[in-house]
Amino acid sequence: MKINNMKIKFKEILLLPNLISSFRLLLFVPFLFLFNNYSTIENVRTFILILIFIAFVSDLLDGFVARKTNTISELGKIIDPLADKILVALIVINLYLLNEIPAFFFWIVLIRDLLIFIGGIVISQKIGKVLPSNLLGKLTVFSIGLFIIITLFQINHSELFYKLILILSCSFCAASFVGYIIRAIEMIKWNSNENITKINN
Repeated sequence: MKINNMKIKFKEILLLPNLISSFRLLLFVPFLFLFNNYSTIENVRTFILILIFIAFVSDLLDGFVARKTNTISELGKIIDPLADKILVALIVINLYLLNEIPAFFFWIVLIRDLLIFIGGIVISQKIGKVLPSNLLGKLTVFSIGLFIIITLFQINHSELFYKLILILSCSFCAASFVGYIIRAIEMIKWNSNENITKINN
């Protein structure tokens, strides 16, 4: 499949790192089941924490495998962050509906991910490539996950530790969004200059 000069080969789904990312994406199903039965399943928080740990390990593993086996692909650059965003959105939305997290944190995470998702589509159409996740983006997801974990552990909201993690996570969300915009602008400029060079040659 070719989208605006961006070649996506669906057979790349069979690459090991992409299978790992797809597995993480499929964790949406058990997460949804647990949240839909939040009040009836005994030790539901423990099960959610276990799934978060599995998702975290798979997130580390797919990138490691892709680099070590030289199987980084355009499809992988889509599935990896997509899996992160879908799982984070699912968890944050449900915890918000359960009044477990502050409303402002919910909106910060949701709006950031939505804008980056829309921006990613626009950028890929302009430059014919997917803007991959970077370290700042991964740290942001980690900080959000850390806040979700302490929420599930029912840390008192008045505790300094709780407040620090909340501030840290919000700060990472803001920083990664600004960083994404800067990277996008630089990539578009670089792509434009490269096209001009090709035309001149």
